[in-house]
Amino acid sequence: MSLKDFDFLLPEKLIALRPVRPRTSSRLLVAKSGSFVDANFFQLSSFLQPGDRLVFNNTKVLKSLLLATRFRQVSETFHEAKVQINLLEKISDRLWRVLAKPLRKLKNGDFLKLSNGHVVLVKSVESNHAVIDLQYDKGSNIESFLNLSGRMPLPPYILRNRASDGDDDIDYQTIFGSVAGSVAAPTASLHFDNTILSNLKETGIDFSYLTLHVGGGTFLPIKSDNIADHLMHSEKGNISQKTAMEINQTKQAGGRIIAVGTTSARLLESAANNAYCSSFDDETNIFIKPGYRFNLVDGLITNFHLPKSTLIMLVAALIGVEECKKLYSHAIQNKYRFYSYGDSSLLFKKS
Repeated sequence: MSLKDFDFLLPEKLIALRPVRPRTSSRLLVAKSGSFVDANFFQLSSFLQPGDRLVFNNTKVLKSLLLATRFRQVSETFHEAKVQINLLEKISDRLWRVLAKPLRKLKNGDFLKLSNGHVVLVKSVESNHAVIDLQYDKGSNIESFLNLSGRMPLPPYILRNRASDGDDDIDYQTIFGSVAGSVAAPTASLHFDNTILSNLKETGIDFSYLTLHVGGGTFLPIKSDNIADHLMHSEKGNISQKTAMEINQTKQAGGRIIAVGTTSARLLESAANNAYCSSFDDETNIFIKPGYRFNLVDGLITNFHLPKSTLIMLVAALIGVEECKKLYSHAIQNKYRFYSYGDSSLLFKKS
């Protein structure tokens, strides 16, 4: 299929720069068997059945956006430049691949002074990224280091319109995030609060948790006109034996597995052996696109995604390409809010 098959025109006013409050007051577009229902997220339990299982990604977002001043010594003077750094991929405890803006202002051996005064070292500069040594003490860890020096890594389209602030420290983190490691949020889970979780439990909905650390590849565009040529980025994921057992018991009892977010869906399908879920602790680069046959996922809770993204291709694989086009047309016509801080959808697998 061609990349243009997943393009659409989105009015800029529908791009959410802040979430609604409370979290559960966002809108919910439900799609099943070719029909759409406009609802609110707090009504989620009305569209689920006792015995269904929601599978959440419990990753925690690192404050991986760093604002820095580059220092470079030339003869006896230091030259300065402002640089924005987004952590992209962990190489070791202190070494990270990063996106730098502007990358052309960096070269090997440069020092970067962060907003809290800490200095990091540029180890290498490649064609589209750099490698930096964060140089924090061995007694520290990446999360505590970034809490002192970093900011929430909001998507570029938000940062072009406003700076991140203290509200984002809460808004861009799920209420159950517990395993630090992501450089972008699993945004489908941002709609949940403790009240809706309690209500879902009371109606017989079960919960399970897995961990997939969302990587910086989330921000990278597809460059191949033929989507089959796209090389998917890798992300680290873990499904415990307990979670795998819970999922298998639900399937055997006739319940549905509802992935909360595309990250959960990708990891579940990476661990699938037909309709059986195995434990998993590895990297995954699975690219779910139209033509893919889902093994474990029966439904998906997800936000509304960017045109020509791998995320909208996963949606099209689940509900069908034409259904996906109709879904997004309905969302735009009815003024749903898009992207990370936007509204939600509940989608059931095409039979």
